[in-house]
Amino acid sequence: MPDPAARDAAEEASALSHPAVAPDSTAPYGEHPDQLVDFYAPRDRDDRVPLVVVLHGGAWRAPYDRLHVSPFADFLARRGFAVASVEYRRGRPGLPAPRDGEGTGGGPADGNGGPVAGRWPETFDDVAAALDALPALAAEHLPQADPRRIVVTGHSAGGHLALWAASRHVLPAGSPWRLAEAPGLRGVVALAPIAHFERAVELDVCGGAVTQLLGREADFKERAAFADPAVLLPTGIATTVVQGREDTVVPLPVAEAYADAAARAGELVGLTVLDDVGHFPLIDPSADACAVVAEEIAQLAW
Repeated sequence: MPDPAARDAAEEASALSHPAVAPDSTAPYGEHPDQLVDFYAPRDRDDRVPLVVVLHGGAWRAPYDRLHVSPFADFLARRGFAVASVEYRRGRPGLPAPRDGEGTGGGPADGNGGPVAGRWPETFDDVAAALDALPALAAEHLPQADPRRIVVTGHSAGGHLALWAASRHVLPAGSPWRLAEAPGLRGVVALAPIAHFERAVELDVCGGAVTQLLGREADFKERAAFADPAVLLPTGIATTVVQGREDTVVPLPVAEAYADAAARAGELVGLTVLDDVGHFPLIDPSADACAVVAEEIAQLAW
């Protein structure tokens, strides 16, 4: 059997080997430098087409931005979709842990001075603001996009944010991100998402990223009620999870736990498990798994 670590490294290297693809247009949705959306026009199409919103992964950490999914966004545009790739505020990079153990953002800093996962509440502020602003921004910058046919997709931590974006109408009362009614989405295609926080913590997914995102222990349970897709159910929005069986970054049990939670809430979530696939082929335009992802999006969008 191939060594899992070697396979993971090769798959990651392949996914990240593609040159960044410049968007056709970029627009701000706020004043912070990270509050940007890149737009990719559908290739060889003159008609109105579905809009795919892409939320990149990277464990909500600062070193990982939307550039690494620009080849994936371009791949979807070449498949005939209008694409909006969203940037958002992530954790601050490489700060030493403060004396009280708390982070400067949403949670504790990495004890080794590594990048922190996410900011509370800014990461969620940004995703909510971007999704709210997208219909008007797309009308200006991507007129071929049909706002009545929006599918949100995201990879890894971005998969979590995609699921969260579709659940804002079931957030607890008083949440600043809560919507009065379900967002106008055709569906969600979450790619290896960090979709079940309790299971992800048990498996130490991405080196404790969930704990860093939600903050110190005293805050964790309260904040999870506003951020964990597994408790924000049912949404009533068509949802598919695509997962590599050999994924060691966000392992299959995380996706299975989310699907089970949805079933207990009375909602059917599609779970497409790809054999002999790890974490990164889902966003690698040169991998067969990426074509499967595009097909799953098409089934909800068209």
